Order: sequence, then structure tokens, then C-alpha cells
Amino acid sequence: MDEDHDRMYVGSKDYILSLDLHDINKEPLIIHWPVVPQRKTECVLSGKDTNGECGNFIRLIEPWNRTHLYVCGTGAYNPICTYVDRGRRSQGSHFLQAANSGGRTNRAADYSDTSEPLEAKEYIFRLEPGKVDSGKGKCPYDPKLNSVSALINGELYAGVYIDFMGTDSSIFRTMGKQTIMRTDQYNSRWLNDPTFIHAHLIPDSAEKNDDKLYFFFREKASEMGQSPMTQSRIGRICLNDDGGHCCLVNKWSTFLKARLICSVPGADGIETHFDELRDVYIQPTQDNKNPVIYGVFSVSGAVFKGSAVCVYSMADIRMVFNGPFAHKEGPNYQWVAYTGKIPYPRPGTCPGGTFTPNMKSTKDYPDEVINFMRNHPTMNNAIYPVHKRPLVVRTNVDYEFTTIAVDQVVAADGNYEVLFLGTDRGTVQKVIVLPRDDLQTEELVLEEVEVFKVPTPITTMKISSKR
Repeated sequence: MDEDHDRMYVGSKDYILSLDLHDINKEPLIIHWPVVPQRKTECVLSGKDTNGECGNFIRLIEPWNRTHLYVCGTGAYNPICTYVDRGRRSQGSHFLQAANSGGRTNRAADYSDTSEPLEAKEYIFRLEPGKVDSGKGKCPYDPKLNSVSALINGELYAGVYIDFMGTDSSIFRTMGKQTIMRTDQYNSRWLNDPTFIHAHLIPDSAEKNDDKLYFFFREKASEMGQSPMTQSRIGRICLNDDGGHCCLVNKWSTFLKARLICSVPGADGIETHFDELRDVYIQPTQDNKNPVIYGVFSVSGAVFKGSAVCVYSMADIRMVFNGPFAHKEGPNYQWVAYTGKIPYPRPGTCPGGTFTPNMKSTKDYPDEVINFMRNHPTMNNAIYPVHKRPLVVRTNVDYEFTTIAVDQVVAADGNYEVLFLGTDRGTVQKVIVLPRDDLQTEELVLEEVEVFKVPTPITTMKISSKR
């Protein structure tokens, strides 16, 4: 969503749409970006489905600068990326193509069509010619696989599966001036069949070198042996990580992860766990170092349907990352807290930051720090929600929450958080949570809106701060 230009950008199969935020029903600007016929044929010959897999499914749209977007698509199992010009047209300097679609004329950048000049105040929306490059490490091959991305200072960070078979999961850094980086390949201690949910930059201090990028995902829990259950995770890396000198070359040397817990304690002392993270919303506060983290979780398995919203504080998250590391002596041993000597600088510390002002690169870190990082990426303690319980719980209902957005409303008696919760049946619940005297909270469903005529899971929601 681009509120400066009052546009919303949507990616689909073979198309990129630009919608007018003033009137979402207004005819969109459209870019047609299919793969070439030869690529589609190669995709089909490799055994993939013509319609469901062998198209260019747009999976990444990031703002590059004030006038351009960087977009990536699956490219019929051969990921591709390019730039989209999305500014306002300088009079007489640009042309857009018009394409006919379904009997209606859409303003589209389709290179098979003739161009026509637009009025001076029209928006540009077109592919930049000759700018297509590889999308490997940026966008998945398989359109069914989740991926997340963050474009920061001209560098693209992505949680993505980077191979044709969909087995090599990675947190990747490409583009920009820094080294291309990734997580340790095929190391289940780092990532174990993850589903990526969200990525967000959260500063650690006033020192820019301390900046960390947080990744939210769920993965199989390797601790559970032969029948791994799902666990929700928060991972983080330093933006200025350059990898190790001898070990972990071109691989993250500051990657750490911790478990996110969202559970309801029962009367018998047994907790009901909502293990599967579905969506994350980062609510800014006046202190940009301490946003509030909202997570939507569902129950894993088919015993019953249930979902919950849990809220986390950055203070609790940082406390876990500053705590003990998880350690395992061997295959037949249990995970325990590491009690040995922690090397200096502490694993996960950013170079040139508050605690390491004289170390300008992770390549300056001693080998013992890098080796420790490779074998101890997981924190021993889990991160629990504020008040140790969910904010909202739904059980014994025929739907699950799938996504969340949060708005802050100022009322006469204080500020209230209004939760917009999308469901797998195509509705959005508007929920307000009221505080009670005993540190408990009470939720109130203000309304439920049916968004789609045909029940369809809601996967993404955005709040416009201008509207």
C-alpha cells in the first residue's frame, strides 16, 4: 500500500494491479507480465500443472524508491524480478500502453499493444524495459509456498525456498553493496521445513549498527524426534552481518531464534497450545524500539478447531535472546540450557554496535564465536505473551482466524486497540478488548463483515492511516 501516491498494489497470476485508494472500485491500472511460451512449455514438461503452477505468480512487491517498485514472480518455476515505474507522468515524457480486457479498456503496460499518451496528471504504471533479472533467493519457485521479504537500504532480505524442489529453505540477502548471505544450508537446527509469515526491522538502540531484522515463522520441531509437531518461532539477524572468516562464510553469523508460546492454561494445569503461527501485526508505538507484536495462532492437528491472538512485548523478546542458549550433546540427549563458557563477543551481537564498537565486521569475530553460533542458534527459554495468556480465544467454532490488523482508537476515557481479524470463511471480525479490574480483559465483537460472496480465506489485510 502506497499512501503517498494513494495506490494499493496487488499481485496475481501474470498481472500486477494498481488500485485507487480513493475509490477501490475504480478501474485499476494493470500490468500484464506473463512468462514466454517456451518457459511455460518447459514448466509443463517438468510435470507441473499448466494453470496452477506454470504461470508468473507475483509473490513480491517492494517499494524501491519514490517512483519505482521492485517486483518478483515465480516465472513458471523459474523466478524472475524487475522494476515497475509507478510515479506520476511528467508531461509529454512517458507513454503507457492500453490493453483490452474483457471488453473494457484498462490502462496496462503490455508490450504487445500500441502506446497512447495519457493526460498530464495520469499515473505511470509500467514495467521498466530490459530490467528483468533472476529471482532466485528472492521469490519461491512454487506459488503455493509462503515467502516474506523486506527491502532495506537497497538490500533485499527474504525468507524463501530457493530451489525447484522446495526443500532448501533460507533467509537470504541479495542486491545492494553487502555480501550475499544466507542461513546454513540443509541444517535443520537453523530452519526445519519453515513456513515464513512476516519480516520486520526493529531497532535495538539509537546505534544503527545494532539494527536487527526479525523473522516470524513456524517450523517442524526437531526436538520431538520422529513425529515433529509444529512450533512458532521468532528469529533475528543483524543487518550488518557479513558472515564468518573461516567458518560460516557468506552465511549469517548472528542468526538466533526462539519459540513463541500462545497457550491457555486449563483447570487441570494442562495447557492448550495454539502452535501454528498464522499472521503477525507490528503495532508501532512512540518508541520505535518497542513496538507491540500481535500474533494470530491456530491449533495444530485435526482434534478441534481453535485460534487465538497473543500479544508480545519487545522487552520479553529481548530478555529471551539475552538469556541461555539451547544445547544438545548428541542425538540421544535432551535439549538443555547451555552452562559452559559463552565466547566473546556474545553470539548474536552486532559488529560496531553498542557492545562491540571496535569490531567493524562479523569477519573480525573469533572462530569460537562463529562455531558456537553454528551449533547453538536456538534460545533455551520460550517467549510468553503479555499476562501469560491470549488476548482473544476462539474454540468450538467452525472457523479459524487467518490474519490480523490493529488500529488504535482514541476515546474520551482512553485509548483502545481495535482488532480486525480475518477468518478462513471470508469474514472480518472487528473486536475491541476492554480491561477489567483484576488484570483480566474482556473482548467485545463490535461487528462481523462478510467480505466475499463466496467464502474465501482472508490472507492479507492493510489499514490505511489516512482513511
